[in-house]
Amino acid sequence: MVKRENLNFSELEKWLDTHRVTEIECLVPDLTGVARGKILPREKFTEDRGMRLPEAVVAMGVTGEFPEEGPYYDVISPTDRDMHLQADPTTVRIVPWATDPTAQVIHDCYDKDGALVPFAPRSVLRRVCGLFEAEGWNPVVAPELEFYLVARNTDPDIPLKPPIGRSGRAETSRQAYSIDAVNEFDPLFEDVYKYCEQMELNVDTLIHEVGAGQMEINFFHDKPLGLADEVFLFKRTVREVALRHDMYATFMAKPIAGEPGSSMHIHQSVVNQATGLNLFSNPDGTPSPEFYWYIGGLQRYIPAAMVLFAPYVNSYRRMARFTAAPINIQWGTDNRTVGIRSPVASAQSRRIENRVVGADANPYVALAATLACGYLGIKNKIQPTPECKGDAYLGDHVLPRSLSESVRLLKDEKDLADVLGKAFVTVYCEIKDIEYAEFMKVISPWERDHLLLHV
Repeated sequence: MVKRENLNFSELEKWLDTHRVTEIECLVPDLTGVARGKILPREKFTEDRGMRLPEAVVAMGVTGEFPEEGPYYDVISPTDRDMHLQADPTTVRIVPWATDPTAQVIHDCYDKDGALVPFAPRSVLRRVCGLFEAEGWNPVVAPELEFYLVARNTDPDIPLKPPIGRSGRAETSRQAYSIDAVNEFDPLFEDVYKYCEQMELNVDTLIHEVGAGQMEINFFHDKPLGLADEVFLFKRTVREVALRHDMYATFMAKPIAGEPGSSMHIHQSVVNQATGLNLFSNPDGTPSPEFYWYIGGLQRYIPAAMVLFAPYVNSYRRMARFTAAPINIQWGTDNRTVGIRSPVASAQSRRIENRVVGADANPYVALAATLACGYLGIKNKIQPTPECKGDAYLGDHVLPRSLSESVRLLKDEKDLADVLGKAFVTVYCEIKDIEYAEFMKVISPWERDHLLLHV
């Protein structure tokens, strides 16, 4: 059997035959990370199929809304033209929960002239990885993804609660790293690992995080595009498994008041293609200039990239002092209070961890953005601030505090637009403006509680 990363369409056909697949889910990740696409019978899935979707399908907000006018339509045609979808054979995986043998294949989006659609999330990550490739570098990443298991709740006005475990009770206290607390959900996690094994997802350790019902899955380090695909598929998988166990899995950044938020910490390093050595280490094992420049790039550009790491109004509830989420962009070695952490590691394993990213971020967009910040740091030789050796929570809160502020910062940052693509930044910011406007139409319980009879 040919290795997954070497599959072409001919090998894909053989893979489908070997697994006796009768149906294909043709998936396209949109800006929010939702799986869009079409489902085809096996015999209709051919290389020259010419499958299409309207280009706005990958460029709408989480509410399904579009702008009515403005710069959005400088990028996306108001005539609702098509994208041409092309399967990436290396992404094929079985759908383990399907009744009939079903495969899922992630597709890339092209225009009629054969160019990648620049605002599709996969295209953006391909673009950034291409910049590293042109320098003779291979970026390596490893996401750590947190999420909550919560009791099934169909009423959005009722706060979420931890689910009932095997003991018949819900968690009522913090259970960080508790094995017994994870074991409360053994049947669910047995299905998660079984499905991940069937899908060949590169998951590593499972731990219980600080929050009640909060879990974390770590991924082995690998190439960015493949790992973004795996996070995208993993989210689908966990949600599906949770439903089968009569609960929800949520990747909201702050789903439960009074509990810590959920992050997607991203470990990253860069390998020199010619030597195979870690660009972040000198021959004597000490940190290289590139290591410091990469940190400098993260410090310089994370505030402007914040809307890519914290994409929703809820995302900013996570960023609070003393809640295992950073409030600034200080950096430090083996220091979990900072936004940019350097774990203790050997010279070849030296890496930088971006702790700002939320679990609600689109994995393609988040990986593209953090790599873009580091790339700009190396290219522009940006020096970082002195290392923080104390508690960064005692420092100033320098990250943006709201979605609207973050959108404005990204609109004003030319360097990131040059790396990520102006078309993508334009579409993304326009969509976030629409989402924020929709949110501002909602009157919250807090407003009724404290303003109704007091102001």
